[in-house]
Amino acid sequence: AHPGLTNRILARWATAIGTGAPLQFYNYPATKAQYVGVPVRADFMPYKPEQQAAAKRALGLSSERPLVVVTGGGLGAKRLNMAVASDLHTLLQHTNIVLISGEAQYDEMNALTPGDDKRFQLYPFVNQGMAKMLGAADIVVARAGATTIVELAALAKPTILVPNGYLTGGHQLKNAAVYAEKGAVSVLDEEELEKEPSKLTDEILNLLADKTRLHAMGSAFHAFAKPNAAKDMAEMIVAAAK
Repeated sequence: AHPGLTNRILARWATAIGTGAPLQFYNYPATKAQYVGVPVRADFMPYKPEQQAAAKRALGLSSERPLVVVTGGGLGAKRLNMAVASDLHTLLQHTNIVLISGEAQYDEMNALTPGDDKRFQLYPFVNQGMAKMLGAADIVVARAGATTIVELAALAKPTILVPNGYLTGGHQLKNAAVYAEKGAVSVLDEEELEKEPSKLTDEILNLLADKTRLHAMGSAFHAFAKPNAAKDMAEMIVAAAK
């Protein structure tokens, strides 16, 4: 939702510009800019209840219990990991948890969490089947990177975003604000989470108890999905080349 320095410079000479977020967030000429979205793989799509149940079973989890998938991205997110680990006992009374910790903190999380509890799964990284894992979830807790957000929007997945406020330009904070404004996501402050890890548990349990809000969040989030982004971008490239 905020163009980086390279894009702002290149935009001056661009024949056409495809944006990942609505045009209101970019200072690009309207005559050559188009909101196309971010291309994602076709397996990121809304799951029907029976598909979601099957995806849970494929993970070796009960299809009868809600599932929360927590991911801090490819490098993991220490504060997010610690918030889950510190309150895992309470969470597991109500839901199954899949935690993707990142490889750097996997050993630490492995020592802090139960390895023999069928309600909990820990992964250092997932490079195959991520769409199915996220599709199995009732709630996803994630960072606010652009690609992660559009994948979750394509899945119509109720989501709690924990933006990394230290990245250049506060891009993740700006990304999260776009979707929070429309009621599509819940946003938690990472520093507050470090002081009170139970805030994550509280928000997860509040959402699980409010099916109406969960459905509304998923629908509002899916409104941002751009399933034809790759095709639309390709057409822009071909038109510019001609």
